[in-house]
Amino acid sequence: MSRQPARASSGRYVSRLTSGTLAVIMAGGRGERLRGLTANRCKPATPFGGKFRIVDFVLSNCVNSGIRQISVLTQYKAQSLIQHVQRGWGYLRGEFSEFVEVVPAQQQIGGEWYRGTADAVYQNLELILSHRPEHVLVLAGDHIYKMDYGPMIAYHVEKGADITVGVVEVPASESRHFGVLTATEWNRVTKFTEKPAVPDTMPGRPDTIMASMGIYVFNTRLLERLLTEDAADDRSSHDFGKNVIPSALSGLQVFAYPFQDVRTHAQSYWRDVGTIDAYYEANLELVYVDPELNIYDQEWPIWTYQEQQPPAKFVLDEDGRRGVAINSMVSGGCIISGAQVRSSLLFSDVCIDERSLIESSVVLPHVEIGRNCVVNRAILDEGCVVPPGTRIGLDPVLDAARFEVTDKGVVLVTADMLQRA
Repeated sequence: MSRQPARASSGRYVSRLTSGTLAVIMAGGRGERLRGLTANRCKPATPFGGKFRIVDFVLSNCVNSGIRQISVLTQYKAQSLIQHVQRGWGYLRGEFSEFVEVVPAQQQIGGEWYRGTADAVYQNLELILSHRPEHVLVLAGDHIYKMDYGPMIAYHVEKGADITVGVVEVPASESRHFGVLTATEWNRVTKFTEKPAVPDTMPGRPDTIMASMGIYVFNTRLLERLLTEDAADDRSSHDFGKNVIPSALSGLQVFAYPFQDVRTHAQSYWRDVGTIDAYYEANLELVYVDPELNIYDQEWPIWTYQEQQPPAKFVLDEDGRRGVAINSMVSGGCIISGAQVRSSLLFSDVCIDERSLIESSVVLPHVEIGRNCVVNRAILDEGCVVPPGTRIGLDPVLDAARFEVTDKGVVLVTADMLQRA
């Protein structure tokens, strides 16, 4: 993997490129590996980080990069996502050709819903071409990271690339979750394999692979041609990683763009929070003293819609009935009434009654926890009402009978599970 950053990493050149780019965000994923968390919402709409939703990170990356023409393609259980985008991302100025538009699956071509990522873009080609972009930036809407897309688009132009793929380094043991690339010293991609059991590893690094981030830069007319050809192929599954990119390698210039810090060349923060354990760990990393993901960065803010809530409140000051939070993040609207919160992340409007202990847990919005409860190493989904005296995360056998328990012992609790318990 080349350690050379794009030469045009800032300035008017990059600004011109980003202003002429249309971002297409793939936000229709089911997120099946998140199990109960996506029973009633798509993965990009899942809450993250105390006040955000997962999709806010890619949307913020676009706006902060100067990309102000954004189409969000939805399909699976999209209502909460649509509402969130309408409420939080409607401030762009249409008179300046700025927009964040939500595009539901509409069977625009034939009678099929989206059959794959490439087909989702193909079914919206007419809309994409109507905006007349010079480049199309295809993005996954379900990852957590901060990235300036300007240098990547500049890299694409400077390389004379037909397609550029954003890549990260991940352990080879995780290859079944990613598209894996093989590239020359100068980042020319020679092979792209979707979720291989036995992947090609990086030269001299047998434990590491070059994985696709699900980010692609295309020249617009080339994208139109490739998708039209793919749509006509009955053998194709109409997916960028499985079909379009591998088919392009023989005749086109396809380059990998390493997602690295421009100054240090170190791997930048990027998380695929596609499993319960990964989601849990990425959230709790934020309560560390110095987390790798800095959500307090004023130079690269994460924008979102948030309900108007009063400040968090901590009440009672007696032995055994003291409202405290230690090594934790507590959002607006929370009331900690004579309870203890340790090493946890609380979203907005969480109420915890006296003599309860919440430890190493992620509590989503609008949760009520009764008195004398213990919650340990758990995720409580939005709207949970935990009865007084409930014990979660202490007895693996009892937890498995009532809730979902991961291989790493994290307990997922939803409102429906509590009603059945």
